[in-house]
Amino acid sequence: MRGVLWLVARREVNSRLRTRTFVVCTIVSALVLAGFVLMRSSVFERDEPSVIGLNGQAISVADQLADEARLVGRTVRTVVVTDLADGRTRVANGSLDALVSGAPAALTALVNTGLDDELRGVLNGLVRQQVLRGQLAALEDPTGLDVDGVLTSVSEAHVTVRTLSAPATMDPSRLAMALVVVALLYLALLFYGALVAQGVVEEKSSRVVEFLLAAVRPRTLLAGKVLGLGLVGLAQLAIVGVVGLLVGWLASVLPSFVAALAALTWGLVWYSLGFLLYATVFAAVGALVSRQEDVLSVLMPAAAVLVVAFVLGFAVLSRDPTGVTTTVLSLVPLLSPILMPGRLALAAAPFWQVALALALTAATIVLLGRLGDRVYRNSLLRKDSRTTLRQALRERP
Repeated sequence: MRGVLWLVARREVNSRLRTRTFVVCTIVSALVLAGFVLMRSSVFERDEPSVIGLNGQAISVADQLADEARLVGRTVRTVVVTDLADGRTRVANGSLDALVSGAPAALTALVNTGLDDELRGVLNGLVRQQVLRGQLAALEDPTGLDVDGVLTSVSEAHVTVRTLSAPATMDPSRLAMALVVVALLYLALLFYGALVAQGVVEEKSSRVVEFLLAAVRPRTLLAGKVLGLGLVGLAQLAIVGVVGLLVGWLASVLPSFVAALAALTWGLVWYSLGFLLYATVFAAVGALVSRQEDVLSVLMPAAAVLVVAFVLGFAVLSRDPTGVTTTVLSLVPLLSPILMPGRLALAAAPFWQVALALALTAATIVLLGRLGDRVYRNSLLRKDSRTTLRQALRERP
């Protein structure tokens, strides 16, 4: 039984991996993903200078602020703001990235939603330098220097950050990574699921399946086909994902290499489960027809579920990945293979939700597998141009 299963699976793998279509699609997909990553690093990242407004005593650190920012690869343009109310308005409408005021040793930065880490580090460095200078200038007797006290004062000094709006809680880099994972899974599941259905119809219309069934049981033939094409899709997805991971790491657009690697790993796990979930259904509905022209019409309901999962993934993950609606939708087995890896990429899914989604999806795979096997077995040898689902569930040819 297992030997025959692997024989059927190996036949599918060999017939697909050696085709020019597989090679070309893999290369093109990898190039498109690499291009998107590079475009994001060069176009979507902020290349224009950060505009910092300076008010009061903070005006004296303008040159030093620009120099320190340049050391960390940031371009800062400073403008003098004489009216704090006007500066607050300009921060709110986005014409100023931050309004810095106060004494150099106790700077306060007013921002709209949050201060990025690089600018925060630069401002903290300025404050600590001023504190250190003040400590040293206050010494009358250098031999009485309290080194520990000075170091403590300097390390505790930092810029005070005030926000006009609630701080943004979602990392844009993680969101972009999550949406890429969702898009890749959607395309892979839809493409390879359709290949399963097309392969079934091709064998049925050419009468090849009659010779195969003489030596192989229908269930084994179905399982081998699903396993073989699933491995091909997994290999292609892994290649494209690794290319995107390496390019993103080299372009420094990933939230972290470890987070991106975890997102890719979870993506491959959920692709495997999603393919088992959908491929059996695609194969079963493919067996309902005997002509390639009729494949699209019978695939529409199953494909529509994937489309809904994809659209919902973009909508709910961008808005609230930890909300009740997103959580419930990601636990629905037919939606989990798209939504749950997106939430995992955003680090927005606790372990118990992941475990529950895995269990529900596995149970659904078993249920749909049995149903799909019955439809596939009862439809495969029918000569009708199209078999209804009711006939496939009730009758044997």
